Order: sequence, then C-alpha cells, then structure tokens
Amino acid sequence: MITTPIAKINLGLNVVERRPDGYHNLQTVFYPVAIKDALEVCAMSDDFPSPYDCDIKVTNIRIEGDEQRNLVVKAYHLLKADFPSLPRLHAHLYKGIPTQAGMGGGSSDASAMLLLLNREFQLGLSEEQLIGYAAKLGADCAFFVMNRPAYAEGIGEKLQPINLDLSNWYIAVVRPDIPVPTKEAFSRITPAFPQKCCKDIVMQPVETWREELTNDFEQSVFALHPEIGAIKERLYQLGATYAAMSGSGSALFGLFKNPIDVEREFEGMFSICIKMA
Repeated sequence: MITTPIAKINLGLNVVERRPDGYHNLQTVFYPVAIKDALEVCAMSDDFPSPYDCDIKVTNIRIEGDEQRNLVVKAYHLLKADFPSLPRLHAHLYKGIPTQAGMGGGSSDASAMLLLLNREFQLGLSEEQLIGYAAKLGADCAFFVMNRPAYAEGIGEKLQPINLDLSNWYIAVVRPDIPVPTKEAFSRITPAFPQKCCKDIVMQPVETWREELTNDFEQSVFALHPEIGAIKERLYQLGATYAAMSGSGSALFGLFKNPIDVEREFEGMFSICIKMA
C-alpha cells in the first residue's frame, strides 16, 4: 500500500488575532504543490516482535526526535481508537518534502495515512469525517484531506475551497539550511487584520500580487536571517512574477512564466522548479 503525500504553499499569510487558548487566528490561501513524499504501509505479521502496533522508518531526510512520535503514527492511533480491527502495521516514509520549510510535509503525511487507512481497510469515512480526524492532528492537516486550493481561517482548519488555477505557471522552491522554529516565528508577530484579504487578492492577476499579497512572518524572519530575505530578492532578479516565503518556515517560492535552472542558481540548498498543477 503506497501513497504520495504532497506539499503546499501559502499564498498570503496574515496573523489576525491572538486566541484565548494561546494559538493565533490566520487568513491564508493554501495551494497544493507536487513536491512529494512516499508513504508505504504493510501489515505486520502476528509473530513480529515489535512493541508497537504501528512502527515507522523515515528515510532520505533526517527528522529529529523519536520516530514513533511522527504524525503518521499518531494518525494510525487516532483511527485505531475508533476502529480496533485495524491490523498492526509497518510504515516506511521516504521524505522528499523539505522539513521545517512551511510546506506542510508532516501534516500531509498524517492526512495521507488517514486517507490510505480509510481506503484500504474500507472504514467508510466521508471527507467531512476525515477532515474532523485530521484537524485533531494539526492545524493544516485538514487541507491535505481535500488537496484542493482553499482559503483558510481559524488556525488553518476552517477551509473554503476556491476556484484558483495556477497550472500555467512554474514554481521554483528554495529551502536554505536554516530552520525557523514555528514558536519563535509566532512570538515576533503583532496580530492585525490586513487592509485586503488574501482570498480577494489571489483572484486578481498574479502580476498584481507583489504589491498586495503578504506573509506576516517575512519581516521578523528576514530580520533574524537576512540570507533568507536575499533568496526572495534573487528569485525576483531571476524573473519571478511573485515570490514569497511559505508558511512560517524557511522555504521560499517564486512563480515564473517559464522554468529556470534553480538547482544551479542555489547550489547546496534544496531547490526545485516544477510545473504547477
């Protein structure tokens, strides 16, 4: 059983309110991007000597911490609690989506596990029910159940599909080896509503986005790490129509009318240029 979780970018990201629970309300547009992980799951034999109902091995990109705390495993246990008949499983996660990049790789992996288990073991869960499970795992997990362009509010779990098509564009993604912890990024934000909502801006021609579509994290992140801001400027110098940081992480993306040799330009960093879906 194999599935391929995909990444996302944020088109605009505005932190509008601090919530009583300590989290923040956001306004953003999620757009899927075909940078992928690969998740393979197979049944664990009854006599396999594992202390876990679901074990996992992560390869290609190293992830800090205990692998058993991976969101893929948490997704399994979330469904196992309501569907005890789920068998013991081995999971192999091959990481192609850069980590700590603001591209939702961990959230996508978790939602992909929910979708795979629902499909392969015929759990009969609707998309709405799967979104409910996903929201328990992380703020943007619900988006990856839909995998369609969506405007998001709340902490990212309140989704409204939007009719946005960027399939005529190429996207270049660059992720420098500079982690930006989410907690640190949020601590430097002063919440405020934007003059114009990102949902309305993305309905305009992409050529207008540079002056209006903003990511609130850029100011503080670029101040701490000027080299991240320099990548955004370089994307514009290379001909990007629009460039921005995605999420609160360190990945930046540029939208281009034609492909560019981003790997040569940003040698030594994660970099890729692909056609948008």
